Amino acid sequence: MSVRTSLAYPLTSEDVRGLVRKAMPAVAQAAPSAARPEQRGSVLAIGAFDGVHLGHRSLIGACVEEARQKELPSVVVTFDPDPSELLASTKTQRRLLAVDDRVALCRSLGVDRVVVLPFTHELAALEPIDFIDLLEDEMGPITSVHVGTNFRFGRGGRGTAETLRGVGERGDFTVVAHGLLEEAGAPVSSSRIRALLAEGDVAQAMELLGRPHFVRGTVAHGRGEGTSFGFPTANVCCDPLDCLPSEGVYACIVTDGEHAWPAAANVGAPPTFAERRAAFLEANLLGFSGDLYGRELAVIFVAWLRASRVFDSLEELERVVLGNIAWVRDNIGASEVGVGA
Repeated sequence: MSVRTSLAYPLTSEDVRGLVRKAMPAVAQAAPSAARPEQRGSVLAIGAFDGVHLGHRSLIGACVEEARQKELPSVVVTFDPDPSELLASTKTQRRLLAVDDRVALCRSLGVDRVVVLPFTHELAALEPIDFIDLLEDEMGPITSVHVGTNFRFGRGGRGTAETLRGVGERGDFTVVAHGLLEEAGAPVSSSRIRALLAEGDVAQAMELLGRPHFVRGTVAHGRGEGTSFGFPTANVCCDPLDCLPSEGVYACIVTDGEHAWPAAANVGAPPTFAERRAAFLEANLLGFSGDLYGRELAVIFVAWLRASRVFDSLEELERVVLGNIAWVRDNIGASEVGVGA
């Protein structure tokens, strides 16, 4: 079995707890309440920030640092839906994070406030000066704005970081344009991470995200084959917009926010069974007993185990599946881990 990952195995219970909290910081701590920024100014970071990856973290970190130096509030301005979802001329790209998780991850970086602007065609059509007026109506005077050099806004996406800098010169705020962070000789970007997930390389995606990738979903009744292997099976129905990795089997951590269970998870309908259905996620949980139907779970992808393939018999399938579960047991763990605050 070939496993692509950079983690050091076997993981301890504290390692598992740390991965959950890194993926979903809201599980580890409640975000502090933020008062409305003072009228004397605030420092902004503006962007879609899908994934809140290493590049986003660097930009937001610079915003927070400047705000602290100037004793001003730091504010992340983001959008829902992601502008690409509304403006894409082709197939909608999959999102790395739902908006609530995006907000929680931004808040975990020390930001005082996160403003989520509803992204509409009307907002997309605003002239640059009108966009800034909208922001100042929301939060008062702006002292500084941090964006990426590839930032686009306004009618037809014609607004750039330089356009914003021109508005700032008239409005008495500065603009800091951040170049794309590079890792392994290439820019860190959401599209690069999506491409890695499309290849099943959840380990490299974790390196660029600065956290493991995860999806949320609701447990529904499935085919029932998984229980024949002696392990509880959770069939997780995810939002079609969520970015699932490519079809295959993965070592995962499944959590309800209070508890976490090691799991071997299959993404996509197993080819051994004749009925092909829409992609789903089927996780064999270790250390769980009880009923999860109807509950929301998060599935955290830790390592790629194998590609999906057709087996010649159910006996061969069982032997391989039990091997996958054994790898998870030996390297992730065999029992429930508490992850609540």
